[in-house]
Amino acid sequence: MEFQLLFTAFQAQPVHARWPQQRQLHECLRQGIRAGTLASGTRLPASRTLAAELGVARNSVLYAYEQLASEGFIAASRRGSVVAPLAGRLAAAEPRPDAPAPRASLSRRAQNMPVLPGSETSAAFAPGVPALGEFPVLRWRRTLDKAWASLKPSELNYADPAGEPALREAIAGHLRVARGALVDAAQVFITDGTQGSLDLVSRAFADAGDKVWMENPGYQGAVAAFRAAQLKAVGIVVDGEGMAPSAADWLRQRPRLIYTTPSHQYPVGSVMSLARRLALIDGARQAGALVIEDDYDSEFRHDGPPLACMQGLAPDAPVVYLGTFSKTFFPGLRIGFMVVPTALAPALALLLDRAAPRGRTAEQRALAEFIVSGQFALHLRRMRRLYRQRRDALVAALAQQLGDVASVHGGTAGMHLALRLHDGAADDVALSARLMAQHGIMAPALSLHAVGLRAQPWRGFLLGYAQVPVEAMEPLVKKLAGVVRG
Repeated sequence: MEFQLLFTAFQAQPVHARWPQQRQLHECLRQGIRAGTLASGTRLPASRTLAAELGVARNSVLYAYEQLASEGFIAASRRGSVVAPLAGRLAAAEPRPDAPAPRASLSRRAQNMPVLPGSETSAAFAPGVPALGEFPVLRWRRTLDKAWASLKPSELNYADPAGEPALREAIAGHLRVARGALVDAAQVFITDGTQGSLDLVSRAFADAGDKVWMENPGYQGAVAAFRAAQLKAVGIVVDGEGMAPSAADWLRQRPRLIYTTPSHQYPVGSVMSLARRLALIDGARQAGALVIEDDYDSEFRHDGPPLACMQGLAPDAPVVYLGTFSKTFFPGLRIGFMVVPTALAPALALLLDRAAPRGRTAEQRALAEFIVSGQFALHLRRMRRLYRQRRDALVAALAQQLGDVASVHGGTAGMHLALRLHDGAADDVALSARLMAQHGIMAPALSLHAVGLRAQPWRGFLLGYAQVPVEAMEPLVKKLAGVVRG
């Protein structure tokens, strides 16, 4: 074997040029063994002989041989150092240029996940995106710096799986005042956002094959979470008062979980009436089911004060309340929370203690300070005024440009509204793709939010307005109208 040629070719590669000599030799021999150039049973030269042949220090050869031996690539024998038998199998396992690529695919469960709209969240009308330019970054940075400065070395370890106690207390206090919740800090659990909360609820409180009721049309992120947990999603029709289960639904489709967005239905925006909320709580209690109340953007009520949450309507309400700071702060914060019934809190705490070590103590502590200091409430008031102005501008532009072919739904609250086309056969998926391709407008098709095989889909678009300036509404809606009418 001509080792000089092998080593020179290896050194000539730019990526290896600055490596120490001993590392170069070790990697060169290792690569030769893995590729089969140095076959199993090949005897390597004595250390002095190889050092003289390559013009390197003998210590470099000794280092390379020791490393290869410790890794199992060479073995000592009466003939000296030889390439180990294992090397033959390593060479056979090396990929060949002409070899077919291995078949790689997701599980059937993963392939069954719903297709969600694109992720161009910076595009005009992208739903769920707050006015990021209006967030008080400097004030938040100061609060975060203060939180980091307060941490002791011991607090850099894994944190309480339920979340930072100060943040749980702050959230409980805020919910009691702002949402009419009946909550104690022990019922509050910090998560990585609503999607994380949905994953946890569906796995902690239901078994594979259980039925979960969903609004139709409904939030496809919830569909994904429930399918991942192998639950069966059952679509329940939505009307002007929210989710409307029939007596037959309660009889034939008995649920384990009931997912609803009562304060601002996603995606069509209807607000569930008080009578409907109480009936749903009563029905869930009789069925032994849990209601999952997703209160994702209820802080932004434009026509009147925010409505009290379902969780606070009865002391023993079988409701798991979900909240997030992605809409009120910024999505990159990745902090959400859930409030569980008192009877379920100890069992969930035990489950998390076994399986979900937490961290991010500084961010959670800073968020707690932001809430307790009143800065959170101040920011919410500013955003309510801003979003109301932007909502009004969008509604006016839609009425002027598309009032004869579409109707607006769900503009009383939140950060988005639904534009429903009068033509029930319109291809809103194709129109949505055209809007993005031609104008960079992200208007997800409403028909993609249908839940259930027999669901009658809405045709139209989901339009987020929180991040769109007032002066930009009319020009953007003109482009939208041009595509719809075209």
